[in-house]
Amino acid sequence: MNQTPVTLQVPGLMPTSMALLGGLPTEVLCLMNMVVVEELLDDEGECSKYGQVKSIEIPRPVDGLEVPGTGKIFVEFMTLFDSQKAMQALTGRKFANKMVVTKYCDPDAYHRRDFW
Repeated sequence: MNQTPVTLQVPGLMPTSMALLGGLPTEVLCLMNMVVVEELLDDEGECSKYGQVKSIEIPRPVDGLEVPGTGKIFVEFMTLFDSQKAMQALTGRKFANKMVVTKYCDPDAYHRRDFW
């Protein structure tokens, strides 16, 4: 497991330590600022390049209700190592002209569907 902090440089923001930005590593990775979801859901898609994906949750809007996590993609990997590989590879990448932002999520909250 790689414990070396990675620095993310996003135009317009100060360089930020990944440990501060993403939190403590877990098997659940939250992808934000995504538009083209199909690229991540495809069996040959981006997330599966970094390890075995256990589950994916994509909260979707419901008329008249505020759905927590809408606009985010939660990917649960089989191992912590795979989640870390995905974070390092996907953070800062561009999909549909938007820069991907990632953070780790609490696995227990993820399984309760407590998306924030």
